[in-house]
Amino acid sequence: MATQARILVVDDEKIVRESLHNWFEEEGYYVETADSGEAALKKFEKGKWDLFLFDMKMPGMSGLELLGKIREADADAMVIMITAFASVPTAIKALKDGAYDYITKPIDPDELSTIVEKAIRQKTVQMENVMLKEKIDEIIRPDNLIGESPQMKKIFELINSVAQTDTTVMIRGESGTGKELVAKAIHMNSKRKYFPIVTVNCGALAESLLESELFGHEKGAFTGAHYRRKGKFELADGGTIFLDEIGSVSMKMQVELLRVIESKQFMRVGGTETIHSDFRTIAATNESLEDMVKSGKFREDLYYRLNVFSIVIPPLRERREDIPVLAHYFLNKFNSAMNKNVSGVSPEAMEFLSTYEWPGNVRELENAIERALVVGKSNTIRVEDLPFHVPAGDVAFDNADQSLAAMEKKHIIRVLDGHHWNISRSAEALHIDRVTLYNKIEKYGLRKGHEKV
Repeated sequence: MATQARILVVDDEKIVRESLHNWFEEEGYYVETADSGEAALKKFEKGKWDLFLFDMKMPGMSGLELLGKIREADADAMVIMITAFASVPTAIKALKDGAYDYITKPIDPDELSTIVEKAIRQKTVQMENVMLKEKIDEIIRPDNLIGESPQMKKIFELINSVAQTDTTVMIRGESGTGKELVAKAIHMNSKRKYFPIVTVNCGALAESLLESELFGHEKGAFTGAHYRRKGKFELADGGTIFLDEIGSVSMKMQVELLRVIESKQFMRVGGTETIHSDFRTIAATNESLEDMVKSGKFREDLYYRLNVFSIVIPPLRERREDIPVLAHYFLNKFNSAMNKNVSGVSPEAMEFLSTYEWPGNVRELENAIERALVVGKSNTIRVEDLPFHVPAGDVAFDNADQSLAAMEKKHIIRVLDGHHWNISRSAEALHIDRVTLYNKIEKYGLRKGHEKV
């Protein structure tokens, strides 16, 4: 304990109070005394104490009564009882009521000094653990799940409501709205927060790979399985599994998922041992599972098993008041990452950001701010620094051409620029697959710089 430990001695005998006061003061502690339980409570209310020494038998309020009142107000209070009437029942009663230890009169100063030293050391460890826990809580909070709009305040309320339960949660929203961040927020505010949250992007893996990824496999289970490998469900034991893009899972895998989510049991691919795992399930999708159930593409029983508590994240264009807050957050983030000192966003650029449709939502805004800091030469972000700002004549596009194909070409160019020509992100923003996007790039002869191939 870096600061001087504070001890409160409570005894009705003056000679005991003065002796203990002088003894512990000489040992370097800050010491005060009280001659009754009532006087001790007044000092307790006014000050902060690391250790209490209570005489068991005092006129008026007894030491045991005082112990109960102190522990009621501070469950972590460290108390050593002193008694001239040592007996097993009173000692057991004091310890059951939360006393750290007890000592009998006549007091052996060396024995008491040893007990006090151990108690202070334990109190120090307790305080360090509390501080460490608070620090961990601060570190693991999702920093970019921010917003001041009524829609986001409602999202925060829903997260707080469901986090402490073990209820299965379904998160819905367009790509880039922050579904994974909401899942992390639920996990980090739950009783499982000191265990892992394991994310599985179900849409990124073929069925055979997804099965091995989720359940693990034994050595030799298939070609290339050189070692036993734990699956995501096993790794999520004690924590949370986040199944992103759940709507892309095949019907066969849906059967497996339903069984595992309900039973919390499974076998590794190629294995015979039943694995038990205690996990919470959070799923997310940008598709209409209701329509998929109607068309027979998604199992109804799995739908109801996953859709116990639903959180719908609105697209950015429906909560435009959050755009300035997010823009400044990302500005500070990339200022720090790139060691830059861009002071803000110009009024014209902010107006542009606030009126843009944001098909890629928050992720697209983040990319736009990052790009603006990379290409910008001014002390503030200007309209021309933004990726989707297409000055007249910059794109080979005939304004007189009002055809659907011409409009599609222009939109694809904007989305590709907004995602730095990242094909996967652009395809996701456009709600098409990568192959379709490649075909359209070839069809319109597009490449970076908007020139014909």
